[in-house]
Amino acid sequence: MRAGSYMSIFALIATVSARADDDLPQRLNFDRYKGMLDHSPFAVASAVVAPAATPNFAKDLYVANAAKSPDGDMVTIASSGEREFKKYLTTKNPVDGYAIANIQWSDKIGETKVTISKDGQFATLTFNQAVLTQPLPNKPGPPMPGVVPPQPQPGFQRPGQNPGAPVPTPHVRGTIQRNPQPPPTPPAGAEE
Repeated sequence: MRAGSYMSIFALIATVSARADDDLPQRLNFDRYKGMLDHSPFAVASAVVAPAATPNFAKDLYVANAAKSPDGDMVTIASSGEREFKKYLTTKNPVDGYAIANIQWSDKIGETKVTISKDGQFATLTFNQAVLTQPLPNKPGPPMPGVVPPQPQPGFQRPGQNPGAPVPTPHVRGTIQRNPQPPPTPPAGAEE
């Protein structure tokens, strides 16, 4: 009897395991998902990298000065990046590879445009608006060595002064104390 029960248990386990093997799906190849990976709607779009542009030779340049002359037009270009960089160009000859291609003169201050060229590249420069809008300094410079500043002459009147008109006295206001002290009150027995 024991052998029969063992046999029935063994048969039951064999049928369950055989049935379980049939229920498991076969493993699929990963190639099945290749199309989805190539054209995924959730992929991060990477921008197409443009080729590195050649650096612009006139990136920081501006027109510092422009003048007309019988010998030819003259332009001074300067750099906002390098303080030492200044080129004095004329319409006659190029200087260090820089040449004036065209000047568009304007009667308005700071509106003149200069087209320059260097190594076959062209750029149109204008005046630096930040420099044009700065106020002019009113402070006189230090005196030159050996030059004596003029001294006012005694008895000489400045223009705009009238010797007969009385000079009004300026209004002077008294000092306001920050924490004023109240006047001392006399003692009660001192009233006589």
